[in-house]
Amino acid sequence: MLDLGFVRGNLELVEEKLRARGADPAALLGDFRALDRSRREAITSAEQSKAQLNKLSQQVGALKKSGQDASAVVEETRALKEKLEALDRTAAQLDEQLRLALASIPNLTRDEVPAGSTEADNLTVRTWGEKPVFPAEFTPKPHWELGEQLGILDLERAAKISGARFAVYMGQGARLERALIGFMLDFHTRPVTEGGHGYTEVLPPFMVNSKSLFGTGQLPKFAEDLFRCSDADAEGAAHGTYLDNDHWLIPTAEVPVTNLYRDEILDDARLPISLAAYTPCFRAEAGAAGKDTRGIIRQHQFQKVELVKFTRPEESEHEHERLTRDAEEILEALGLPYRRVLLCTGDTGFSSAKTYDLEVWLPGQGLYREISSCSNFDAFQARRANIRYRASSKSKPEFVHTINGSGLAVGRTWLAILENYQQPDGTVAIPQVLRPYMGGLDRIVRRP
Repeated sequence: MLDLGFVRGNLELVEEKLRARGADPAALLGDFRALDRSRREAITSAEQSKAQLNKLSQQVGALKKSGQDASAVVEETRALKEKLEALDRTAAQLDEQLRLALASIPNLTRDEVPAGSTEADNLTVRTWGEKPVFPAEFTPKPHWELGEQLGILDLERAAKISGARFAVYMGQGARLERALIGFMLDFHTRPVTEGGHGYTEVLPPFMVNSKSLFGTGQLPKFAEDLFRCSDADAEGAAHGTYLDNDHWLIPTAEVPVTNLYRDEILDDARLPISLAAYTPCFRAEAGAAGKDTRGIIRQHQFQKVELVKFTRPEESEHEHERLTRDAEEILEALGLPYRRVLLCTGDTGFSSAKTYDLEVWLPGQGLYREISSCSNFDAFQARRANIRYRASSKSKPEFVHTINGSGLAVGRTWLAILENYQQPDGTVAIPQVLRPYMGGLDRIVRRP
């Protein structure tokens, strides 16, 4: 969420940044100045009425004490109380309208984010790795064919038990998924002195309340993309009328991990805080009808290892680069070719000020696909979730900056290994670093 004072003092800049995102400032802001002015006028009038009411109450007391008739002043007090109640109601209504308006405004992208409206305008920053070379007579297969042929991926039975966009991993396929989770967590949580990244592992709940989803920016805007575990009304939730104690399945570990420190003031000495969490993730994919219907690119349930950082504002750019590099090193250790892409203004997510996508090469499909999004949210999420830090015992609390990214999406890493390590004989080689997690297995073969 943006700071009210900042929006008030920089409305033209906010409108310019919204247009750069492809948004309509008028639709999001309405007549912001008039709403803000009316709210402040109502608050001022209420404060003046309260001051006048205090004076009248003192007069009533003085008149009664001296034995004089206080009925006229009592009547004036009664009328002023009714006026004050009306002013308070008006101020509360205007305050709620302003809160909802602020909650609907996306974060402002940083100046270095390239202007653009679609993913075609994204900027490739770097490319790593050599794409695998296959024999001329061999055509690499997509992962859904490999998985079926090897008997390690069963989409048909998943559809039978759960519906579309679900998967069942079998045998060595299930073990490969488990191996990736263990490898990623070990790499990220191993001390830096031992070649790791030094994150603290967290295992959070897989359900969260509405406040948590509001804090990271999923509610109210993206209610349709979430799975609710309560009787919350979908239309009401989209308009911000969901209940605080409603429960929702998490779309990413970003939500529970970021909200660990909601409504807290952190000690400066603890920053930056770096956390890594494995969780399943659940997404309704409401806007994905007809997209990626084959394979496991876009699922209702998938697994992910998430990286989350809480930093001082002046260090967030550096920590964003560092977190992105931490995710890249997983791909490099696995020998998977990838590219880093800086998203343009129109493709940057609602809460993000700057996002790098890591896209892995998939030879079976002949294209790069996103495997991680690493975003710097500046103070946007911290302001919504009220996460602050105090630089010293005498300093005023300030909002931290939050950063997160996938380190990595496990299912997409799984399919990238199948497509990049497939062999002409129909087997799939196991990357060297994963073999200890696979019980020494060096390749996946079809089992009877």
